[in-house]
Amino acid sequence: MLTLLAYSMVLVFMVLIMTDRLSALLALILVPVAFALLAGFGGEIGKMVLDGIRNLAPTGVLLLFAILYFGIMIDAGLFDPVARTVLRFVGGDPVKIVMGTVVLASIVSLDGDSSTSYLITTTAMLPLYRRLGMRPLTAACVIMLAAGNMNLTPWGGPTARAASALHVDANALFVPLIPTMVACFGFALFVAWVLGRQERARIGVANLPGLDEVPAPTGGVVDTVEPLPPERRPHLLWVNFGLTVVLMAGLLLGILPLPLLFMIGFAVATAINYPNLAEQKRRIAAHAPNVLAVVSLIFAAGVFTGILSGTGMVEAMARSVTAIIPDSAGRFVPLITALVSIPFTFLISNDAFYFGILPILAEAGSNFGHGAEAIGRASLVGQQVHLLSPLVASTYLLVGLCEVDFGAHQRFTLPWALCAAMVMLLAGGLVGAFPLF
Repeated sequence: MLTLLAYSMVLVFMVLIMTDRLSALLALILVPVAFALLAGFGGEIGKMVLDGIRNLAPTGVLLLFAILYFGIMIDAGLFDPVARTVLRFVGGDPVKIVMGTVVLASIVSLDGDSSTSYLITTTAMLPLYRRLGMRPLTAACVIMLAAGNMNLTPWGGPTARAASALHVDANALFVPLIPTMVACFGFALFVAWVLGRQERARIGVANLPGLDEVPAPTGGVVDTVEPLPPERRPHLLWVNFGLTVVLMAGLLLGILPLPLLFMIGFAVATAINYPNLAEQKRRIAAHAPNVLAVVSLIFAAGVFTGILSGTGMVEAMARSVTAIIPDSAGRFVPLITALVSIPFTFLISNDAFYFGILPILAEAGSNFGHGAEAIGRASLVGQQVHLLSPLVASTYLLVGLCEVDFGAHQRFTLPWALCAAMVMLLAGGLVGAFPLF
């Protein structure tokens, strides 16, 4: 019964947001509460929800101060030279802009953190999309494809989880996957080329002498023409650049927790650029709507994840997937693992899949001669789709920055993400990362 309710809850949630019956914010709150009541957990909902919110609180704090930090950098003009450089390189050609978005997103996603990757990429590229009238759904799609692929690095969450769950070296999982990541990067460029040509057919190639003033995703505007707005600090350009480099270095080295890094970075950036108290208040108020839109979704997601875990629905779904694998399918365990990872890293959290289901699949595979490393690599195929899950907090940041509806983003991106998973599956089989048959 609990398993049926678990699948029904996820299905109802997906239908409501993908058909625009409810916003993601409302669905994340109302749907799990309703199903928890149906399952007879009315008296425990409060504790479950608070546990879920506590688990996502660090992510909420990170996104709050990261948005404020990059908003301050936009106000001070750090990204104006970036916009000018990109504009000179891509001109007004939508194909070059979308393909450039994939390249930039792949580079900045090397840090293994989707949230900062989304912030940096959208801050640099979305002004161009808005200036040309290109669809922000296109940007959200290709950025997510790039981030989902680069998230497979050893310092990324999925690979680290799989290695920990199976007690194998993370590099042993990662190195054989490099050819598959190259293939997925090539596929992302192909998707960018296709979507870019669609945009070119729709709006043409623009002749842009300058970017003018266009809205930035974290608030404020990006400029390439004079006169500069009063909040610009061109004399502090290199100071702000140096501060951002130090912040990114701290992020990569892990010297402090990410939320604290961005809290400190925001405080230092604001004090340097806007020492006047009244100006500080104006800058924070200018970015408050962006912060509220994203952080409210993060904590609403805590309701969903808290009830999903607290009611035992996650465990019920895990048992259901392992029960459907017959003994006669032993030689196909890597293939089954790869295929199962696609829906299950979408429907449940990475922690639940990699620590709950993967060890069982690996044990089943070992009985048929499959090494733990092969099963672990196969389990990462689903990461090409995982970032579209409503359980992934950073996805709400991306759709918020791009100002697109969550359901619309899923409908637009899901077919391409599924194709990317198939590319990784086939490439992995061809290069021997895991056996398919």
